[in-house]
Amino acid sequence: MDQASIIRDLLVWLESHLDLPLSLDNVAAKAGYSKWHMQRMFKDVTGHAIGAYIRARRLSKAAVALRLTSRPILDIALQYRFDSQQTFTRAFKKQFNQTPAWYRRASDWNSFGLRPPIRLDDFKLPEPVYVTLPEMRLIGQTQSYSCTLEQISFYRDEMRIHFWKQFLQETDTVPPVLYGLHQVRASKEKDDEQEILYTTAVPENQISQDLQSSQILQLEAGEYVQFSYEGPTGALQEFILMIYGTCMPTLGLTRRFGQDIERFYTHGGKKRPEPPSEIRCEYLIPIRRQTLLG
Repeated sequence: MDQASIIRDLLVWLESHLDLPLSLDNVAAKAGYSKWHMQRMFKDVTGHAIGAYIRARRLSKAAVALRLTSRPILDIALQYRFDSQQTFTRAFKKQFNQTPAWYRRASDWNSFGLRPPIRLDDFKLPEPVYVTLPEMRLIGQTQSYSCTLEQISFYRDEMRIHFWKQFLQETDTVPPVLYGLHQVRASKEKDDEQEILYTTAVPENQISQDLQSSQILQLEAGEYVQFSYEGPTGALQEFILMIYGTCMPTLGLTRRFGQDIERFYTHGGKKRPEPPSEIRCEYLIPIRRQTLLG
């Protein structure tokens, strides 16, 4: 096996073990090489020192937990293998230029400091499209559920299908465009969970008599970055995680307050008995771009 293949496998393994002890001896044993040879091979293939990379990824994972849960900072620090809150705060401030507490409280989520996972496969960044949406009236239903940060991917896939089935159960036809509005906030009841608000909606001019009981929603005007997805229904959540974990920091974007938007394009005809196995979707994230003066 060539060096790139060895390091590619090691990167995948590291990503799923960031909350476990990862001494260089343990990592070298996993790679099947001496510690010295493994470090040199990692640096040759990726251009990064393995110890610094592991720490940067742990801090990036911790940053996501700070934004999406209300767990105590010390708990997050210990999960990602920092021996004290003080040690964690020093390392966090060095990478993100602000303390964990300030990072959590900020209204905007700046992607500065987030270290995307290194990808050695033929990964191509999805093409970003910057759009400004006008104010729009939608007809829909908002529902909520809570889950831990580790459960969010599984739950979001399951609940998305469940909520769409509920929303469309009284109609025989599927509108050509469907909107899913998604917002996450820390749970008020459990500090290790987040509350997910998901709105299923259609444009007001597409409403049918069967959906008249739904509520009127106002989609605020604003600037968004849009990414297009076409593929298996079950892979959409991985696509969203990749956007947040890789695209947003690579593009240097700041997420402003607001809802993520899923805009689905359907066959626009008679409702089928089962959800589609393939979907076409535009995913939009509310952003604030920096204005350059000069």
